Amino acid sequence: MSSFFEARRIVVTGGAGFLGGYVTEGLRKRGCENVLVPSIEASDLVKMPDIIRMYDDMKPDVVIHLAAVVGGIGANREHPGEFFYKNLMMGVQLIEQARLHKIEKFVALGTVCAYPKFTAVPFKEDNLWNGYPEETNAPYGLAKKMLLVQSQAYRTEYGFNSIFLLPVNLYGPGDNFDPASSHVIPALIKKCADAIEGGEDLLCWGTGNVSREFLYAADAAEAILLAAEHYNGPEPVNIGAGFEITIRRLAEKIAGLMGFRGEIRWDHSKPDGQPRRCLDVSRAKKYFGFEAKTSFDEGLKATIDWYMATRKRS
Repeated sequence: MSSFFEARRIVVTGGAGFLGGYVTEGLRKRGCENVLVPSIEASDLVKMPDIIRMYDDMKPDVVIHLAAVVGGIGANREHPGEFFYKNLMMGVQLIEQARLHKIEKFVALGTVCAYPKFTAVPFKEDNLWNGYPEETNAPYGLAKKMLLVQSQAYRTEYGFNSIFLLPVNLYGPGDNFDPASSHVIPALIKKCADAIEGGEDLLCWGTGNVSREFLYAADAAEAILLAAEHYNGPEPVNIGAGFEITIRRLAEKIAGLMGFRGEIRWDHSKPDGQPRRCLDVSRAKKYFGFEAKTSFDEGLKATIDWYMATRKRS
């Protein structure tokens, strides 16, 4: 293992969050003694004065920008303006101030939601601009995609080293299980646990026919740290596991792992979202040697076990 992180001060925005916990843990395992996480209370990263103060106080060499306002389809439909504004302003202002503060490197996290609604599978980074994103999460996806535009523009004009990564949907122990804002895997796990306890059917959104790709959060953190250390190019890079599964099959798999024996019903009045999602992950392997290590069944079981243990304690 190299010493890249040992002597550097690394700011991780969103470092106290789900993915952030895995990234900060990975940094410490790599010998980084200065892992700096701005708190929500001390730094509102939507506000420029707070960003300036954070940079002045923490004096980072590298910034890994994970902080985001996120949620599933329901949250995206309910808060499109908030998701657009806050994600855009956080990223744009953090990159601008990183340039002005002469930060060595900025790692910007995008989202699979930035891809066009109808993208040839597997999604290749070169197809990122070939259409408009799926409508329910377009404001979020476009806000994040602007950080790619900014990164490339700043590299061209200022020689600023900002890289842009495109992760798929993440999951794992420590995920957000709040029904108002959770993504599909934690939402289904909680619904299944509730249905088992209540002796009810499992009611799921949409038709179940759309597909998604999922990446275990610990693997995503490893990809981010490998890119932070080894990748210094202008091209966006997909971060994923390179497979897809329909939501129907996902619900059946979760039900089977949790021992649910009732009926799975589908509410067709609810939106499906993007028809398919599956990334071409060859660029990540080529540029910084990343391949997902955790099998989907292994990751799902670990997530379910963590949630059920947490549920019993609460």
